[in-house]
Amino acid sequence: MTSAATIERTDTWDMVVVHRVFRREFRILPALVRAVAPGDTTRAEVLGAHLANLALGLHHHHSAEDDLVWPLLLRRAQLHAALIHRMEAQHHRLHEPLEKITEILPRWRDSALAADRDGLADVIAQAAVALDEHLADEEREILPLIEEHLTPAEWKAVGDRGKEVLPKGKMALVFLGSLLEEASPAERRRFLGELPWPVRLLWRLAGERTYAASRDRIRAY
Repeated sequence: MTSAATIERTDTWDMVVVHRVFRREFRILPALVRAVAPGDTTRAEVLGAHLANLALGLHHHHSAEDDLVWPLLLRRAQLHAALIHRMEAQHHRLHEPLEKITEILPRWRDSALAADRDGLADVIAQAAVALDEHLADEEREILPLIEEHLTPAEWKAVGDRGKEVLPKGKMALVFLGSLLEEASPAERRRFLGELPWPVRLLWRLAGERTYAASRDRIRAY
């Protein structure tokens, strides 16, 4: 079957930056959660809201791959079917700790009990290990297949699916800032260059300050 490489090669650079954000946040959150004093519902709400947004973003990230990437690769890269099925299995394994987070998180946000705090921190740490394994495999083995076998339009559809759940207003600046924190100078220029000019202007006027305030509020012990 004719691959996308015979027409225009797909560029997956943006996915790698998104992965860095997921890795970073799941890596630092267990210690932040464990540092919350029992009964401190104000702090639990700050971290809980952040974790809820992060888990929702990861869910939609995986759903887009499940719906729009794996079926195409299974048809067009059949020699790699075992690898693609392994990626699907990793998604299923990640579903368990994410479901556990969904179960514990509302209770902890409501009462900040020590038992819920410790259980939540443990399951976030479990998710971080599984996520790191999955994203490393995806970057090493799947992104090259996507670049070869999916067209730029098909890859754009994956990105457009993700944009459907992006935050609006102030939180959009926070989301952009979280990406730019992990971006190299060249990646940062590219991210900003591909934004509509009103968004670029808003970032220049208030983005750095808005993101720094949100970041420091979350990461403060």
